Amino acid sequence: MASHHLSFLRALFGESEEPQKRIFRSMKAKANAKRTTVEKIADNMTSSFGTMTFLVLNVLLFAVWILINTSQVKGIAPFDPYPFNLLTMIVSLEAIILSVFVLISQNRTAKVDDLREETHLQLNLIAEREITKIMKMIALLLEKQGIDISQDPELKKMLRPVSEGEIEKRLEREIL
Repeated sequence: MASHHLSFLRALFGESEEPQKRIFRSMKAKANAKRTTVEKIADNMTSSFGTMTFLVLNVLLFAVWILINTSQVKGIAPFDPYPFNLLTMIVSLEAIILSVFVLISQNRTAKVDDLREETHLQLNLIAEREITKIMKMIALLLEKQGIDISQDPELKKMLRPVSEGEIEKRLEREIL
């Protein structure tokens, strides 16, 4: 009899007796596998340039550049005298290129986050329906046992199904 209950629970919760062979990968891993070459480059650049090492290298390069071009380093003739037009152009180009790489990487990450958020929403809606159904079943069991639950206003609210459309309309009104 205990094995009958165990098989019922397995069927109820979708567990099989054999070990699961399927390995689920995260959405991020799936999205990473589908990245284009440009997205891979952008992700690598973003992770490389978003480090203290990159910052320190830039500061050192700029400091040496300024020292050389203000005649502070003997033996090296200034090649970009004050106001450092060449340095300004290089820094501007670096900023443009870095910002484009960061935006590409962020856009891809935002798509993954949107998909994950939509999945969570769908799962939450399913869970809400399942919880409401369980509460209805428990309420029926309580009534069969002769326990009066008709005077519980909170329970009455909880037993009503959630209207996804109403929640969506309310959120839209709040956003707009």
